[in-house]
Amino acid sequence: MKQILLEELVSPGCHICKEFEEFWHTIEGEWPNVMYKKIEVTTPEGQTTAQKYMIFASPGIILNGELWASGGFDKEKFVEKLKELSE
Repeated sequence: MKQILLEELVSPGCHICKEFEEFWHTIEGEWPNVMYKKIEVTTPEGQTTAQKYMIFASPGIILNGELWASGGFDKEKFVEKLKELSE
């Protein structure tokens, strides 16, 4: 299985960010090859990440350096993408 870097750009009080994080924690046991990193948009790293990927809505979900979703997410499509990247 290939290693995957999952980065989530979150902003304070973002309920979709919290939803995604909770969803990720329910499935992460099935994905030992995925390293999860939470980035707060209020930090310098978060600002740089938001600019780099042109993220205007939270959460910004980045998989292996590519913006996968912004402002929302589809659970099934997310799992499909992880499968695809793991091969």
